Amino acid sequence: MKNRMKQWGKSGVIAISLMLSALLAACGGGTEGNKGNDSAGGGATVAPTSTEAPAPEVKTEKVKLVLNWFPKAQHGGVYAAQEQGIFINNGFEVAIEPGGPQVSAVQIVASGNAQYGLAHADQVVIAKNQGIDLVVVAAALQGSPQAFMFQEDVKVEKFEDLNGRTVFIQPGITYWDFLKSKYDLSGAKEMTYTGQHVNFLADPESVTQAFLTSEPFFLAKEGIKTKTLLVSESGYDPYNVVLFVTKDYLAENKEKVASFVKAFSEGWMSYKDTSADINPVIHAANPNIDLDALEFEDEAQREFVYGGDAAEYGFGYMTEERWSTLIEQLFDLGLLKEKFDASDIFTTEFLTGK
Repeated sequence: MKNRMKQWGKSGVIAISLMLSALLAACGGGTEGNKGNDSAGGGATVAPTSTEAPAPEVKTEKVKLVLNWFPKAQHGGVYAAQEQGIFINNGFEVAIEPGGPQVSAVQIVASGNAQYGLAHADQVVIAKNQGIDLVVVAAALQGSPQAFMFQEDVKVEKFEDLNGRTVFIQPGITYWDFLKSKYDLSGAKEMTYTGQHVNFLADPESVTQAFLTSEPFFLAKEGIKTKTLLVSESGYDPYNVVLFVTKDYLAENKEKVASFVKAFSEGWMSYKDTSADINPVIHAANPNIDLDALEFEDEAQREFVYGGDAAEYGFGYMTEERWSTLIEQLFDLGLLKEKFDASDIFTTEFLTGK
């Protein structure tokens, strides 16, 4: 009897095990298709639903960015960020306001009518002297393409060679004050620069202010060959186009500024590879500049945007040394009442580097 019970016990255990295995298989509880989904109670596992939750919508804030001039390739990163949804993906609906001779991005941002602006570095420093506290958070152009332009046969090799010539120059432009303080240009005849080149061309020995990225191209289209002398070779080399906010706005909106700088930087890095798609967008925003001129500017400015310190440390990079040098130069010119620490006017905190 005992032997029969032992025999039945072994057979019964096997039979029960087989029944349980079949039951689990029928309920979808096979081990191969449910790794990591065992239930604590030992029952069958419920298969996950195939319906995915929709991606959360990005919350956006409306802000305004004021350009330093009419739309050009020097704003390529801005239009890339707008056109390709980079601003939206970082939480911003951006209204882009063109600049121009009667538009001051510094004044508009300082008044609270815009959150972000673009300007030349020396304009931001001088604004501080006027009681406007701004903070630069990225440099779009590492160096300045500002130059003096002259016809090909004119013998101008150094800044001293400007002396004794007619120079078409914008009144009050800072780099001209710097050059006059450093070199003897007392014999130069200053004529007001108007943006037109009729008088410059009428005087073959004259010199005019220009941007390396634009005027030489326009004159070449008319069959006029020119040469240029970069202002930066004189030692006056402020960052050319910088992104800034007010100090108060930065203090109250650090995370937002960080996100905007990220979008601004991503836009510029995208423009590097997609400028052929973005330049027509800029042309639509400013029909007065031809597409081939935008293409020339795009190519001519690449070293200024992506070269220099940006090549080593990433887009937008700035150094305290260059800001300190600019502050010193403007003070020596009498354009600042007093010096201040460079750290008061710029930060690289929001730049992500390479």
